[in-house]
Amino acid sequence: MNNILRYKKLGYVGINVTDINKSKHFYGELVGTEPVESNNSNFAFFRTSHDHHNVILFQASRPGIKRIGLELESPEFLEPAFEHFQAHGLNPYYVSDEECAMFHQGKSFRFEDPFGVTFELYTEMAHMPYDFKRTHTQIKRLGHVVLKSNTIPEATKFYNEVMNFAISDLMEGEAGAWMRLFPVSYHHSFAIFKAEENGLHHVNFMVTEIDDIGRARNRFLRNDVPVVFGPGRHTPSGAVFLYYLDPDGMTIEYSFGMEEFPEENPRQPRLLAASADTIDLWGGIADPRLAAMGSVGEA
Repeated sequence: MNNILRYKKLGYVGINVTDINKSKHFYGELVGTEPVESNNSNFAFFRTSHDHHNVILFQASRPGIKRIGLELESPEFLEPAFEHFQAHGLNPYYVSDEECAMFHQGKSFRFEDPFGVTFELYTEMAHMPYDFKRTHTQIKRLGHVVLKSNTIPEATKFYNEVMNFAISDLMEGEAGAWMRLFPVSYHHSFAIFKAEENGLHHVNFMVTEIDDIGRARNRFLRNDVPVVFGPGRHTPSGAVFLYYLDPDGMTIEYSFGMEEFPEENPRQPRLLAASADTIDLWGGIADPRLAAMGSVGEA
């Protein structure tokens, strides 16, 4: 792994939604992220940490991922990272001071990857003066983003060699890859699964207690939120999971527990079977609506 790109964490996800008021209720009241006050009716901030935001909802004509925000380890990495992506022909551009101020971030830059995904890299974000207020669910952090890809080998190579995402595990038949943002320890903050066309697979929130999973299932059923997979346990990361749908039909996941890697001398990636047991060690069957909805891009 190279030391030009050293990440602190998956900072935020920008999600396009078709009814922002309905989605604000869902992500605040039912998921348990904390709303952050904003004067703009076209987007809404939510947080799962001391950061100003870890989720931004954008009013849009179609649902999906608008962009993925990655926080670098320190300000000294920002300019070398910009030059790195520039050298790879990705045409990064700095976000205007006005927009950085509007989104409560320091100096930031964006680029679109070869698969239509917009990334934003930054090192500074405003911190809220009070702790994240947990409610019915003990959300630990924004966990990961998973995308669908019709070019798994090319995408894996790009995210590993250009984005400096370390490969944790691969799936047989070029069916998928789980990656961590070097040197972040979690088994994956990003992953890709094989599909006919590129799109959003799901967005994950890690929770603190396994009871959060069980309570969430019953809460969603009481509130007519479709539960589309789980509870179950993933073989690659060891996490217990629950997948459910937001008002646009996009897939959201809670997970509890995850393998962690040391920065130095981590275990080698495994080649796992493209089987049901790899996805769910407990033998569950996913609803066809899982990962069926969600575009990728700035639209």
